[in-house]
Amino acid sequence: MTLSRRSLPALGAAGAIGLGAPRLLRAQPAWPDRPLRLVVPFPAGSTPDILGRVLAPHYTAALGQPCVVDNRAGAGGNIGTDMVAKATDGHTFGLTINGPLATALALYPNLPYDPARDLAPISWLARAGQVLVVNPTLGVKSFADFVAKAKAEPGMLTFGSVGAGSGGHLAMEDIKARTGIALEHVPYRGFPQAVLDLVAGRISAIILTVAGILPQLREGQAVALAVTSEKRLPQLPAVPTLVESGLEGATSYAWNALVAPASMPAERIDRLARETRTALASPAVKQTLDTSGFEIVGSGPAELRAMVEAETARWGGMIRKLGITADG
Repeated sequence: MTLSRRSLPALGAAGAIGLGAPRLLRAQPAWPDRPLRLVVPFPAGSTPDILGRVLAPHYTAALGQPCVVDNRAGAGGNIGTDMVAKATDGHTFGLTINGPLATALALYPNLPYDPARDLAPISWLARAGQVLVVNPTLGVKSFADFVAKAKAEPGMLTFGSVGAGSGGHLAMEDIKARTGIALEHVPYRGFPQAVLDLVAGRISAIILTVAGILPQLREGQAVALAVTSEKRLPQLPAVPTLVESGLEGATSYAWNALVAPASMPAERIDRLARETRTALASPAVKQTLDTSGFEIVGSGPAELRAMVEAETARWGGMIRKLGITADG
């Protein structure tokens, strides 16, 4: 075959493309090419752990490599989240909550990572409204009754939380600021003892996710006054929201999110976000979240970043204004 001059440039271009493709593949091997590690900075059996373990099989099936859940509990989730921030293997990501992403920087002056600088958002997984409950012996049946009693007995009522700066603590501080009531804070190291003390009458009130108090509500050992979500919770359809109770803007949630080290390439983060949305649509994941009182969000990275920035400004600002510390 005789080649004309006009055909030579085209042949040269085609040849260049053909030769370049193998070099590109060698420079960028398929990902993932080893097992994935999903760090959960809370112990086995916790809500983030349960969610992580129901998501992991979906990543294994979709990405062709085992996804192993690695529990690294401690310091309110900061230890495991710091591990994610410092990971350099390109195959580590993490499932965490409000605290390590939105409030830890304000609570811990020596936090070893900066959430905004060292972590990359993947997906806002789910959120849960919380419920304000009181001991029945308090004699209040509504949020208005609660506020009136607190004003009539200033400083006499107490409220528990799962720790200083936790979601329930900050939600109650928000209520206090909006209503002018005074309550003494009693921090605990977890919700089981706080719930026991509420039922026993050693504390007056608590704000926590519905899954942590639903059995006591059904048994009449606690009274639900209001929920912090935008809409009423399916588990408590007769309980009004704080907004319905007259506190415009008092909405708040407990939430879970998926993050990666800031060094992880954007294409990997986007792929994890896509696979996460697919996993969240599965019946098994939906059932797990429904049981825990969470509603699915399934956002992309940009939505999660915007949400964390807003939460950091709101709750981090409150922590600094009130001088709240991790020690109480």
